[in-house]
Amino acid sequence: MTPDTSPSPTPVAPDGLSRRAKGFVEAYGVRVPVTDIRPYRDAWIGHGVPAAEVDRAEAFQERWGGLALPPAPFYEGGPRVLDADYPEGSTEEGWSFSAGSCRFSMAYGFAIGPGGEFGIEAYRWTPLHASTDGWVESLALASHAGRWARTVTRIRGEAVESLDLGGYEPVPEVRGLTDTWWRGEDSLIAVYRGEAVGLDAPQCQEAHVYGGLDEWGLRGG
Repeated sequence: MTPDTSPSPTPVAPDGLSRRAKGFVEAYGVRVPVTDIRPYRDAWIGHGVPAAEVDRAEAFQERWGGLALPPAPFYEGGPRVLDADYPEGSTEEGWSFSAGSCRFSMAYGFAIGPGGEFGIEAYRWTPLHASTDGWVESLALASHAGRWARTVTRIRGEAVESLDLGGYEPVPEVRGLTDTWWRGEDSLIAVYRGEAVGLDAPQCQEAHVYGGLDEWGLRGG
């Protein structure tokens, strides 16, 4: 009998995540089979992809490949499954590779940028978080905040610019770039600007305000 070498459907969260994100991945994530990209290494290098970029794709696949997480509250849910693919780019512009296929037909895709950023390839490359860890942390925080908040308010378009964040501090674990999270005395605010920047469409920016949170709701580990 051939031994079953498929991955366990129950994922083990990678090292380095917060306790909140680790619990989110292991409670709600599923690990599914994806393509082993290691056999393509020589062919990709032969087509001009630098070995260091193949290394990055392999490292991503080792850490995140095959992880399916619940839908994100924006970007039509994010990638269906985290999954690396053929790196594209140049020495001048930098190299990126796909972070996984979309859940729906969309005007952009998800990618890992030259510096390891997690972002969208739209009208222009738009990094959302400084790493895939940051993206996963943001998913975990949205799930947690949505469960514990007494109110959830969505603000769209130009009104996002009117948000007063003076009494808030950035949430560092999400490693926010274009997208950011902010923590106040009793609320969390998620600001999604990726589509606005990537599609040159200011009306697409959105903020989610999670109100009425206690200390546990604000941090959740």
